[in-house]
Amino acid sequence: MKFGAVQVAQAEGAILAHSMQAAQPPYDTGLCYRLAKGTFLTAQHLADLAAEGHDQITVARLEAGDLHEDAAALTLAQALVPDEAGQGIRISGAGAGRVNLYALGAGLVRLDRAALEALNGVDPMITIATVPDYHRVDADGMIATIKIISYGVEAAALDRASAGVEGALRVLPPVFATASLIETRVSRDIPSDKGRRAMAGRLHRMGLSLTDRVVVPHREAELATALAEAPGEVLLILTGSATSDPLDVAPEALRRAGGSMTRFGMPVDPGNLLFIGALQGKPVIGLPGCARSPALNGADWVLERVLCGCRVSSADIAAMGVGGLLKEIPTRPMPRRSD
Repeated sequence: MKFGAVQVAQAEGAILAHSMQAAQPPYDTGLCYRLAKGTFLTAQHLADLAAEGHDQITVARLEAGDLHEDAAALTLAQALVPDEAGQGIRISGAGAGRVNLYALGAGLVRLDRAALEALNGVDPMITIATVPDYHRVDADGMIATIKIISYGVEAAALDRASAGVEGALRVLPPVFATASLIETRVSRDIPSDKGRRAMAGRLHRMGLSLTDRVVVPHREAELATALAEAPGEVLLILTGSATSDPLDVAPEALRRAGGSMTRFGMPVDPGNLLFIGALQGKPVIGLPGCARSPALNGADWVLERVLCGCRVSSADIAAMGVGGLLKEIPTRPMPRRSD
């Protein structure tokens, strides 16, 4: 692609590089209009620019073997997403060298980081920016934007950027329809439904519904029975007293019901006191107390992966610590020092 300043009379068929004022015919009215950058210049455009007093303008001119920015962006998008329905992604139209990718439904974004980094390394003019891996997205949420920075790129460079990127982005939909939340109480009083409402909101946005409310005494036997009898496809536990050890009431109740625990504790704050396990093929998540708030916490990261069918190992949770400081909590019992 050629780029630079030329005489107005020599610019027909070129792409205007910068927006400019042009005279509006008939010229004796003194009216003007704005000629947008990226416009393919016609003879009329050149006459209007000359009438406004311009004698030199900056343009881009595609050469043999070049692709226009819009065609290049759309070609790259189709290489990344050859199966929109299968990948759960919708491709937008192209404009100003940009194509956006949107989720068809709620779910979790998965990325092939190596493939996307290789794409961005081919030519600085060929780019894709994405949301983070494992990002939760709603229907029509944007997950990536493809931008061709220059007005055109070499087709050969685009071919290299497109190589090996098929399926590098996808949206995993939820694989469950229902969940049971089992709450425990430490007194005769039924706990506030604040936690249930917060969890119902999290599940609803992923297309799941909660089964009937279950509240049991904070004891192993009653909690174990409730777990065994819970009808939901995913089992959630929210205890009236914080789970502070792998041998505490809730983990022991899971084992007593015949289940197993994968991990207790996570390096995400808030959310440290989470545990995860399984019972009769159903995933089980012991929620930290912060799950009573709709604010983002470590339980969200684990819950979203579980709901979308991702296996969550102890190593997966350990890896969440880098980037796992989600917020400062001024009212925490032991606030951090200010110095």
